[in-house]
Order: sequence, then structure tokens, then C-alpha cells
Amino acid sequence: MSVRRLLALVLGGGRGTRLFPLTRDRSKPAVPLGGKYRIIDVPLSNCINSDVKRIYVLTQFNSVSLHRHIRRTYNFDAFSGGFVEILAAQQTLDSDAGWYQGTADAVRQNLRYLQQPDIEHVLILSGDQLYRMNYADMLATHAKSGADVTIAGIPVHDDAASALGIMRLDEAGRVHGFLEKPQTTAELTTFRTAQAWIESRGVPPQGRTLMASMGIYLFNRDCLLDLLTKTDYRDFGREVFPAAIRAKNVQLHVFDGYWEDIGTIRSYYQCNLDLARNAVPFEFAPAGEPIYSRARFLPPTRIEGASIRESLVSDGCVIEAGAVIENSVIGLRCRIGRNAVIRNSVLLGNDFYESPEDLAGDAARGVPPLAIGEGTIIEGAIVDKNVRIGRRARVVNEHGWVDTADSPRFIVRDGVAVVPKEAVIPDGWIPEPGLVKPAVIG
Repeated sequence: MSVRRLLALVLGGGRGTRLFPLTRDRSKPAVPLGGKYRIIDVPLSNCINSDVKRIYVLTQFNSVSLHRHIRRTYNFDAFSGGFVEILAAQQTLDSDAGWYQGTADAVRQNLRYLQQPDIEHVLILSGDQLYRMNYADMLATHAKSGADVTIAGIPVHDDAASALGIMRLDEAGRVHGFLEKPQTTAELTTFRTAQAWIESRGVPPQGRTLMASMGIYLFNRDCLLDLLTKTDYRDFGREVFPAAIRAKNVQLHVFDGYWEDIGTIRSYYQCNLDLARNAVPFEFAPAGEPIYSRARFLPPTRIEGASIRESLVSDGCVIEAGAVIENSVIGLRCRIGRNAVIRNSVLLGNDFYESPEDLAGDAARGVPPLAIGEGTIIEGAIVDKNVRIGRRARVVNEHGWVDTADSPRFIVRDGVAVVPKEAVIPDGWIPEPGLVKPAVIG
């Protein structure tokens, strides 16, 4: 069974409210990752490395930068038949619904692209996860079991199950039950998978007895058409998948690599810091299976006597003497001033360099240049793109806020300080109570 008759659909997600303010001006898949990548690069690279080269990305919110990135990055030669194309929400003669009302509704509004005669299988992928998978292996599992639907699952411990959907299996690996975000011990008990069964699939159980859905679905094309045309279900995880369990042969494909759902500010922050560790859990460029991104013509980073430990530093940066960078990710074109300190932080970088004329204009307007100023301290924070931070400022959540109200300079989400895109922080600024308001809950 060949992946050449497989079509991939990458779901671009909704408003991305849990990743706000990083999604204020961009869609969730377009959020930068690991210094020089974007989240969308992960599923698209997995497809390319699996020889899946017919790919649609379904988007609707703040999708301009995502469109631009895909257009500049993913171009196949004329003889391969490959493509990565955007399917944005729109009104058509077939549907006047406009906005996608959920993951399944997004696919339903684009069924005509699935009905080409040479498509046998449809792969549904999320646009906000970090992992590496060969989808040809999943297709082989699908073919061997004679499934109508195959879902990728990963074994997890009890403490991780409350944030995921877990599945109940039989001895043959057929899925007979699905429970979204279980909260009680009784619920977990009825969905446990025997460690011996997990081990029989070549996966060391390591005390993990619950099989969680990764949100990666492989459908027989006609089965998917049947499920979407005969129902008005809007969501795959909550509606289509449970219905398929009752009416179709749904099988499990077991996965046991690194997998992270980048759905919140906290998970995004922690994922990036994990990538900067010496014992890195995920490599962007192992032999034969790289994560691709847009090629940029940037100079090497210049470091003028700084101290850097357990960090990722992207191309085109200038790091001046005395700067200290520890356990951090430094994005493209960052300029970090003398004696600045960056700890446990993620800097998304800049989209451009300032010219001498730009710098003169900054001085005339009384704003800092596009840089991290001399002596500034940034700790436990995410600094979005094109941010200007003056000298001796402190971007630190020193008061232990969990969430604060929206602000053009400094927002706290999930306990992580975030400086929004294009913010301007003057010399000597600190986040004092009174300047930073608590979030209104409820």
C-alpha cells in the first residue's frame, strides 16, 4: 500500500486563545519554535520525510504570515506532483457557512478536494504538536489490520491522562472506547491497557498503562466521506472518532517517541527550553529526517565575549561583551547588549535589521533600538518578535503573578511573562504592581 495515494490535511486550529498573546497577530501554526522554525514545519516535514507530498493546510484566523511562510518554503518540482496548499475558510456555492465550526467541519467544507479518483486514504494531522513520525509506518499498521480508521496513540502515566483523550482496546488493538480528559480513578481503571500488551508492540511500558490519542487519524477515504456527509459532527476528537468506534473498525497505531502538544503558553515555553538543554529530547536535524524551514540568507551569529550555556542561538545575531545567556532560545537577528542577562527565556527574534537611518529615527523619537539594551535582565519570559527593550530594564515576573490583564508591554500567562510583538519597553522599566493589572477571572 503506497503513501502516494494518501492525502494529508493539516488542521490549522482556531483562534489559539490559550497561546495568546503569541497568536494576537498570527495563527497558531505560524508561531516560531526553536529559534528558526515555525510550528507548522513539524507536520509538513514529517509528511515530506514520509514521502507524503500532497498536503492541504486548513486555516482561518490570522493566517497571512502562515500563508507567506508556506509559499516561501514548500515548493515541489513540477514532476513530483507534490504540493502544499492553503485551504482558507470561505463561502462557496456549495457552502455559505464561511468560518469553520470545528475540525471535522473544516474538512467537511473541503470535501471536493478529497474526492479525486486517485486518493485512497486521508491523514488528519494537528498543526500544533512537536514530534517525529513516519506516516508510512502508520499506513502499514492500517493495511495489516484491515481498519477503516487508524488512530495514533502514545502510552502515558496516570498524571498525564487528565489533559488527554484515552482509549480502551481489545487484544487485537481495536479501539472499543474513548474518554476525553478522565478525572477519576474509576475512569482510569476501566481504560487501562495491560503492560504486557504494550510491550508486545515493541514499546517498553515503563509503568504507563493508559493509551492516549495523539489526535492523528488515518481514514479510508470513503469511510471519512461517509462519516462527514451523513452527520453534522463538527469535531473529530469529541464526535467523529467516538462515532467511528461504534460503527467502524478503528485500530490503534502505537507510537513511543517524543511528543508534545504545544497548546498553551506554559507548554510552549517549556518545550522551547527543553530544546535548549544539553540532553535534548528532540533533534531538529537527525540524519535523513530533518525538520525543514525557510532558507534565509543571514550571516553567522557574532559573539563578542559573552557567556552562553545550554542555549540555542539562531543565525544573524550580535551578542555583545559581558552578556550572559543561560538555558534560553535566541531567535533570528537578535541584538543583545553589553552585560545583558537572559535566563530561562525564549526570544523570538526580529524580522529585519535596522539601518543607520532607522537608528537615527529611533533616537529622535526617544525609543530604544530593535535590541535588548545594555544591562537588561530577562528571566522566565517569552519575548515576541520586533521588540525594543531599553537599558537596565527588568523583564521578570518577580511578584509571582499567574495571569495578568492584557497590556502592550508585559503580560503574564500560566505564570510565564510575555512581552508582546513590537512592544516598546523604556530604559529602567520594571513590572511594578499598579502598572500590571491582574486578569479578571470569570
